[in-house]
Amino acid sequence: MKQCAVFFLILVTLFESSMLAHSGHIKATMTINGFQKGESGGGPSECDGKYHSDNTLIVALSSRWYNHGKRCEKFINIYYKDRHVKAKVVDECDSSQGCPNDIVDASKAVWKALRVPKSQWGETKVTWSDA
Repeated sequence: MKQCAVFFLILVTLFESSMLAHSGHIKATMTINGFQKGESGGGPSECDGKYHSDNTLIVALSSRWYNHGKRCEKFINIYYKDRHVKAKVVDECDSSQGCPNDIVDASKAVWKALRVPKSQWGETKVTWSDA
């Protein structure tokens, strides 16, 4: 009986995660990341093992949203005020290494496309959805 309860809890958790991933806008904190060699992103991206230009619309997602690579090479829409941009997921912001669970770690190109004032670059509240 105990195994049934555990199994049910796992199913409910998976269902809620699935609904969260496909329902509207998810609240997040957008941070800035350098995806080029030697920048703040550290090593090459998890999805393809490569470095990427800061001029590319790309992001790293917190581990729970990265979902063991299931969002690799897929696009998300990021919403900031009355603007939005489509960016490709190329990396994980590893929560086991201290990354908070609500992070969309975005390239400079994303910040520019959303027209976030440069004086506010670093961290801001956004929402996002699968594209």
